[in-house]
Amino acid sequence: QLQACGGGLVQAGDSLRLSCAASGRTFGSRSMGWFRQSPDKEREFVAGVVWKGGSTFYEDSVKGRFTISRDNARKMVYLRMNSLKPEDTAVYYCAATAPVRPGGRGESDYDYWGQGTLVTVSS
Repeated sequence: QLQACGGGLVQAGDSLRLSCAASGRTFGSRSMGWFRQSPDKEREFVAGVVWKGGSTFYEDSVKGRFTISRDNARKMVYLRMNSLKPEDTAVYYCAATAPVRPGGRGESDYDYWGQGTLVTVSS
């Protein structure tokens, strides 16, 4: 199971950190990702972190502003969001792959999803 939290209402330029708590004993062998969906768009990839080596990758519009990280001991994955813009407004979802999968930028690369947390950025 995945439980995302940390969303809220912020102003443009503010920062926010999303957290996602995972349960189970194989968290360390799962790649993790964050996706988001705004009312007028399909769900889109935001950031991912690979289980082996911890390499990270981002959607172009968030590069340099967002940082994904993980704490395997706590079974947590985070998304630090800086310099937020109104267009970042969306419901943010964390996702996990099956064990020892690299993840990717598509929804089909992930097998488990959290319930989403709403981020609203006002101008």
